[in-house]
Formats: sequence, structure tokens, C-alpha cells
Amino acid sequence: MLKLHYAPRTISVAVAIVLEELNIPYEAIRVDFAKSEQTKYDYRQINPKGRVPALETPEGVLTETPAIMEYVAPQLVPEDPFAAAKMRELISYLNATMHPHHAHGVRGERWADEESSFADMKRKVPERMTECSAHLEEFLPNLPFDTGTLKVLSDAYLYVVLTWLPGDGVDISHYPRLAAFQHQMNTKASVQAVFEKGML
Repeated sequence: MLKLHYAPRTISVAVAIVLEELNIPYEAIRVDFAKSEQTKYDYRQINPKGRVPALETPEGVLTETPAIMEYVAPQLVPEDPFAAAKMRELISYLNATMHPHHAHGVRGERWADEESSFADMKRKVPERMTECSAHLEEFLPNLPFDTGTLKVLSDAYLYVVLTWLPGDGVDISHYPRLAAFQHQMNTKASVQAVFEKGML
């Protein structure tokens, strides 16, 4: 059985949503960030990066959310090359732009040592996440696939990122398309399952 090492409310939960959606059996193993378990020897033997997610598979361990999602659910990658590229474009934007903006508010120690720097980075988060939300609001209608249906991997990734917005000082109601996407995803049994398991 697959073993998913995750931390609640992190992007690792996107993998759980996909596994739940496709009814793929897996064992969810919580990594307690409050106890810094991700930095401890035992977890480092699984993922030397000290991050989540990590997925134990029969072939070995996989890390990095986009790679794991494509491994467990290749059927959620569009067959059309352009549509597949647009899906990966969205995931790349969430992964490389929006996620770091969010992380600057909660994990400033990754980028600086001075407490004053942490505060400055945290103050910037609402502005940056607002800019990203505005971009997504404009970008989503142009995608060559239905969003919010969980027929593509990016839906799970985007959904988890949107759950961070309230804590980042962004009101999703200002972005009707994002709010509609979130509402539609909330109706999915797979999303409800991760909430029931305390993952989100």
C-alpha cells in the first residue's frame, strides 16, 4: 500500500485529495511540524529534504507534489498536449510563485535570520497573494479544461492553495471565479474526506 507522509493544511493534502478521488488505497502518516518531526532523523531517512509530501511506493520514495500526483493519477493529465501543458503551467505557477509568497508569512526563517525580516515578509504576504488571486481570476476561464471537476490534477493543487487565502489576508469573495471553483470543490466527496480526516 502507498504511504503518504503529510502535514495538515500543507500542499501535501493535494495528493490525498487525488488519492481519495480515485479510491486508491493509502496510509496517511502525519508529520507533526509543531514537533519539528520533518527535521528528525527518522523522517530524514524517508525524505532527506525534510519537507512534505513524501510517498512511499513499491518502487521507492517520491517527493515533490506535482511529481507524486502524476505518478498516482496519470489519468488526470489531459491527453491533448496543449491542455496538459496548460495544466502544468498552472501547477508550476502555484508551486513556484504563489506557494513561496504564502510561505514567506509562515516560514520566514527559510529566507532570513533577523526577526525584523520575518515581520517585513509577513506584511508583504497579503499584497502578493492578492496579486496572485487576481491573476488566477483572469487566467482560469482561458484553460482548455473544466476547473472544479477534479478531472485534472491542478484542481486539487489549486484547491489547497485557496484554503490558505483567509490566513494570508485575502477575501476570496472578491474573486467570483475562484469562489465558485472552491464551492464546487467543496461538494466533492474526496475533499470532504480529507476534512473528515483532519487533513485540512
